[in-house]
Amino acid sequence: MGKLQSLAKDTAIYGLSSIVGRFLNYLLVPLYTHYMPKDSGDYGISTNVYAYTALILVILTFGMETTLFRFANDTPPREGTAHPWPDTVFSTAMTVVGTLTVLFLLLVFGFIGPLSSTLGYAEHPEYLTMMAVVVALDALQAIPFSYLRFQKRALHFASLKLLFIVLNIGLNVFWFVFLGKTSVFYVFFINLLCTGFITLFFIPDLLRIRWHFDGGLLKKMLGYSWPILILGIAGILNQVADKIIFPLVYPDQAEANVQLGIYGSCVKIAMIMAMITQAFRYAYEPIVFAKSKDADKTEYYASAMKYFLIFTLLAFLCVVGWMPVLQYIIGEDYREGLGVVPVVMAAEIMMGVYFNLSFWYKLIDKTIYGAWFSLAGCLVLFAVNILLIPKYGYWACAWGGVAGYGTAMVLSYVVGQRKNPIPYPMKDICVYVVLTVVLTAVTYATATLPAWAQLAVNTLLIGLFVGYIIRHDLPLSSLPVIGKKFRKNR
Repeated sequence: MGKLQSLAKDTAIYGLSSIVGRFLNYLLVPLYTHYMPKDSGDYGISTNVYAYTALILVILTFGMETTLFRFANDTPPREGTAHPWPDTVFSTAMTVVGTLTVLFLLLVFGFIGPLSSTLGYAEHPEYLTMMAVVVALDALQAIPFSYLRFQKRALHFASLKLLFIVLNIGLNVFWFVFLGKTSVFYVFFINLLCTGFITLFFIPDLLRIRWHFDGGLLKKMLGYSWPILILGIAGILNQVADKIIFPLVYPDQAEANVQLGIYGSCVKIAMIMAMITQAFRYAYEPIVFAKSKDADKTEYYASAMKYFLIFTLLAFLCVVGWMPVLQYIIGEDYREGLGVVPVVMAAEIMMGVYFNLSFWYKLIDKTIYGAWFSLAGCLVLFAVNILLIPKYGYWACAWGGVAGYGTAMVLSYVVGQRKNPIPYPMKDICVYVVLTVVLTAVTYATATLPAWAQLAVNTLLIGLFVGYIIRHDLPLSSLPVIGKKFRKNR
């Protein structure tokens, strides 16, 4: 029981730090879109550069975060060694990441001219140099952050993550609002300052480590980590490929940054769905593996999928229905792209479903299937974006996400039902999906009404959806506190 309580506490801390962190970062969207003019293309540049950094970070960490957990929990091959085994694993992982990071920085600084020209930043190579240092520091921080989790120092982990976010927001407000510095240069510069500052906090821990490199261990770790790297690259490409491809294939380079800025800002509203999926993942992932030997595990997984979809569809309706208010999150000039928000949210829901479906191959140690499914989704996403962006702009990005995640989701379901079948309640799931589509169509029909009338009607529609949930799948009598009073009154 003590271990389960500790697991629950740590899960809550990690989950809270992630959700709160995402929410606080969310506050930068209105700041940037109100202070950076749309026509400057600065927000589009920010969206594009951060997409590259996300991909590079996955490559530089080389799957060593997960690999550290796998090998640090092993029994040392030789008893009585002078160096603690977890420190040896940490040292070896840091050697890999450190080597890759140094090579990366040498390449960037050595070829910054042609690199800047190729990516469309010939006039501003400083954007790339600053963010190269940022992603290098992030990669070097990744292994110490994982080691904090291994050592069960959840509060220290969460406090550093939140400190970075609070500092980042504070400096952005100071620079943009009080100093009037509204160029994208300062977005990157502030990120560099904050990342460098947080790196300093790891120095005491790094000095306490008993460093020891193990060549034999390195071979085993690399053999374990490369499939994780492939899966990670495929996963991150599904999230950022559209923002990388857009400026490369859009006919007008200057207009590409403007259009990408519109898309990138509107996508932030859809990220509400990503927050919900992240919260669900932190809570659900430990439970899945804990129940893997229980007799009722398949029924549990099927029910979890159903309730995940119910509440994400409810969130979808809330965002669509309350768009007359949520639109003010972004600057007025950027709101022309709000139509893509429901499409991007649909893609996020598919990603969440794919995450739920992914447990069948994780539980039978066949993670290679995940790599294939993700790569297939990636190829579809790339094809849609490359072929359709020149004609349809950021709408191709939105529908490319649906096509990519939809492909991975369907493949995982079809193959999973053959390899490790789970009795998902498909009839109930289809009813909820159809009900959501119908209510969304009615919501769009209210678009000509005044804002207050739209909100009133749409809130009523959301209430109907909640009523259906209570009627069919979540009766009030089953709830912990309300249910007790409900049963008593009856």
